[in-house]
Amino acid sequence: MNDLPFTLDQLRILRAIAAEGSFIRAAESLYLSQPALSLQIQNLEKHLNVSLFERHKKRIKLTDSGQLLLRYGNRILALCEETYRALADLQNLQAGNLIVGASQTTGTYLMPRLIGLFRQRYPQINVQLQVHSTRRVAWAVANGQIDIAIIGGEIPSELKDILKIIPYAEDELALILPKSHGLANFEKIQKEDLYSLKFITLDSSSTIRKVIYNVLYENGIDSNRFKIEMELNSIEAIKNAVQSGLGAAFVSVSAITKELELGIIHWAKIENITIKRMLCIVENPNRYKSKASKNFFDF
Repeated sequence: MNDLPFTLDQLRILRAIAAEGSFIRAAESLYLSQPALSLQIQNLEKHLNVSLFERHKKRIKLTDSGQLLLRYGNRILALCEETYRALADLQNLQAGNLIVGASQTTGTYLMPRLIGLFRQRYPQINVQLQVHSTRRVAWAVANGQIDIAIIGGEIPSELKDILKIIPYAEDELALILPKSHGLANFEKIQKEDLYSLKFITLDSSSTIRKVIYNVLYENGIDSNRFKIEMELNSIEAIKNAVQSGLGAAFVSVSAITKELELGIIHWAKIENITIKRMLCIVENPNRYKSKASKNFFDF
């Protein structure tokens, strides 16, 4: 066919509506008026001869056709952005844009320091950090929306043959207790002591919770016997709950550096057990690797 039935701007609009769940918010994010945005969607539906949205009073949902176009549209837009980065590399081998991904704990506590050091060496490279679940980050790397990522969770099995996964560093997991807890008086505790504690954890669907429990299992600790006091949705909330005396928790050592320096929580060492997980660098070897991405990888 000679003329495409859609433009790149229309694909960007479709992506924004899907992400924002609203025509109004999508228009604001793209600095467009709502009538202009709605007209673009109407023209797109007319040229494709399909309905892209199911319109309800309070929400907008993509139809099957809309989901299909969004999936291919994301790939098209990612390839356009990749092309732009490749052309920019030809003009300036040092400058450029870099999109880095990270899972929750890694992105919150490790990556800001790492990116800060990287920017000191390459101040002309613009770095954008995206922090999501391990699964979402892995798919973004596979789709070309993220250049390189550092994650600590389990890669989706369907992506393991697509992505290049490189072991990066070991991350130790610490058992933290309130300073007022009785076991905080001991230099080390026994494995059996864990089953008497009240635990604060991330919700059951959390990737890092599954990783922690798998590592505990490998060390002979049955997390099914834990008494779960509460489930929270962030590491910061968990640390505050422990500090307030509400229970114990397993968190990455990188997440408690400040608290240990201030002496406001206790790191309880377990006799004969060190609990670690592997952080990995994730790339898509089938996509263009920019100079900025190579610099970051080498760094």
